[in-house]
Amino acid sequence: MKFTLGWLHDHLDTEASLAEIVEKLTALGLEVEAVDDGGALDGFLVGEIITCDPHPDADALSVCEVDDGTGRVQIVCGAPNARAGLKGVLAPVGVQMPAADFTIARRKIRGVESAGMLCSARELGYGDDDTGIIDLGDEARAGQAAAEALGLDDPTIEIAITPNRPDCLGVRGIARDLAAAGLGVLKPAPTAAIEGTEKSPIKVAVEGTGCAYFAGCFIRDVKWVESPDWIKRRLKAIGVRPIGALVDITNYIAYDRARPLHVYDADTLTGALTARPARKGESFEALDGNSYELTEADCVIADDAAVQGLAGVIGGAASAAAETTRNVFVESAWFEPTAIAQSGRHHNIDSDARHRFERGVDRHDADLGLAAAVQMIVELCGGTPSAPVSAGEAEVALRAVAYDAAAVEKLTGLAVAPDTQREILTALGFAWDGADAVQVPSWRPDIAGAPDLVEEVVRIHGLDDVPETPMDITPTSPADNDRAQALAARRALAARGLVEAVTWSFISEAAANRFGVASGLELANPIAAGLSHMRPSLLPGLLEAAARNLKRAQIDPALFEAGHIFTGATPGAQRFALAGVRVGARAPRHWQTVPAPVDAWLARADAEAALAAYGATEHEVRRAAPDTYHPGCSGVLTGADGETLAAFGAVHPDVAAQFDLADAEIVAFEVFPDMCAADTEAHSFAPSNLQPVRRDFAFEVAADIAAEAVLTAARASELVADVLLFDVFSGTPLPDGVKSLAIQVILQPHEATLTDADIEAASAEIVKSVEKATGATLRK
Repeated sequence: MKFTLGWLHDHLDTEASLAEIVEKLTALGLEVEAVDDGGALDGFLVGEIITCDPHPDADALSVCEVDDGTGRVQIVCGAPNARAGLKGVLAPVGVQMPAADFTIARRKIRGVESAGMLCSARELGYGDDDTGIIDLGDEARAGQAAAEALGLDDPTIEIAITPNRPDCLGVRGIARDLAAAGLGVLKPAPTAAIEGTEKSPIKVAVEGTGCAYFAGCFIRDVKWVESPDWIKRRLKAIGVRPIGALVDITNYIAYDRARPLHVYDADTLTGALTARPARKGESFEALDGNSYELTEADCVIADDAAVQGLAGVIGGAASAAAETTRNVFVESAWFEPTAIAQSGRHHNIDSDARHRFERGVDRHDADLGLAAAVQMIVELCGGTPSAPVSAGEAEVALRAVAYDAAAVEKLTGLAVAPDTQREILTALGFAWDGADAVQVPSWRPDIAGAPDLVEEVVRIHGLDDVPETPMDITPTSPADNDRAQALAARRALAARGLVEAVTWSFISEAAANRFGVASGLELANPIAAGLSHMRPSLLPGLLEAAARNLKRAQIDPALFEAGHIFTGATPGAQRFALAGVRVGARAPRHWQTVPAPVDAWLARADAEAALAAYGATEHEVRRAAPDTYHPGCSGVLTGADGETLAAFGAVHPDVAAQFDLADAEIVAFEVFPDMCAADTEAHSFAPSNLQPVRRDFAFEVAADIAAEAVLTAARASELVADVLLFDVFSGTPLPDGVKSLAIQVILQPHEATLTDADIEAASAEIVKSVEKATGATLRK
């Protein structure tokens, strides 16, 4: 949406500067995208050609003597329309051309010195015309600033309008927001009624649901004239090409009041105008020169003979106003937004009218917009208006929204007094006396409930005043904590490249027997023969999903699921679990490397990532996995009391074959959150802003001591974030029966950066813990 500052002043009485207006618009949610204050034409002047003689050495060039207001300069010009008496835009020596990357300099052109340049519209970035230099007309004066002469001294503001604010597709709506925000006073809207001297020879009607209200006015004996300069300048400033006063007035009011209108050449019409659904096989030629085949879903404006336009989208060429027009009919209507959007999209037509109607034009403003257009046409083009005609309902009952002033502080934390809220809402056009309901104005179709009103109050009062309050994510109940932990675990697994799946809670009897005890899990009325039992594990569903993916050429599937598993038919015989399956390679094929196959260590890392979300970072690894896993490539993670927190490893070959995965590398894991400490809170994955410290330790330990025992003992300090085994060594010079285990310990502070003393104390604690738990000694 573009408008000029002077245009805004037509509706807003304000002394605010351009900078203040721009800042306030953005603060109100009407984001300013561009401001053109005419600065690109600084230094450009009006120059009057005094003499224009042929160039002595070039037939296509002229040598002009130009008056710049302070003296005369010689300029070589190649424009075909250069002539004595013409007043154009002069670029003196030293100015930067806005539409080209060069500076005007004094130079010789075919042997004749030229001290400046006479400019075309394209060279100034003012338009596309480059057929000749700009002719400013007699009103301009030599030496006048070019921006002033071109009407570009009125700054142009361009704002982004969100689809929910159709009222701000008119300058008046923007002025209303600024006035409500305290940046001026909204001027009264003109309300002059049409005083018709005769009955309209053209009647209107509505059929169907596409048009709820259709109004119009016949004007006799108008003249086709150019619009006054102030209208043309404003339209040009916003990128609309002036055509003639009859058309320019409708374009002007569309941007001024967000009220699209249309003018018909009344002498081309036959009978009455009707807004109705299109009939099968109808078509029309539009103003854009294209012919459109209509559908029965389109709403059209038609006379007794033919379709004259696609309602709310584009008019027809046959009835368009032109220089020969003498009698006109002005249309102002309200069309159903969804119907307009569908028609515009179907026919691929973008227009200013469609842009406004599909977002919601003010239905109650139809008559006022018509009166404003008729008044301007009569003033500029002459003519005698008839009494206006209409069909349908112009007004509907205004909506009322339940509202409590306390909602502002409740929803936003911003304390705004009820009296202040009433002032804000009243300034925006709402009606509220402090009771329990607010009446919504007809131009705000986006207001549906109390939160929308809260947004209006806070937007006008000032979003910058809303207090910055960190979101409280502390669980308020065990159930909240469980949900937070489960979400954290799912995020952790997704971050590791697994895709979340949702499978049936029912599995086949064979799968139930293989993964648990089928007794008590059989369904009385299964939905299918292969879904006859409740699942004792998440793995059967995931294995079936992985097999289906492979059969559909989805290579290397990696899936996980979070859900309940069942051990019996009683209410307590269920538990929440997480499980995952990886098949094939760890990573996609690549020319630099050979992708490694998935293995038990990858499944273990997946399980540990999920456990970390439950705060279970301390556990031991044991060789006690269920028989659904390969006995030599699997294990379980146990807690301090020996309870199984998770199982992981390669899937047993018999199980893989049962699910048609016999030829695939396949690993899996299962995590049982109910075995973790009940008082743990959801783990935060936000990295600490304090520097971690890494320290390496090498321990000599008996060869039969598991490395996991050393790793577990090294986690003794509260500062230890992670422990990694990076080297195993045996042989000379170590004695027989002894091995060396090298580990890296990551110390992560949470409250303050570690000092040397802190690091030494933590290191000593780690060494002491490992020595006590395993009998190891620190290697010298």
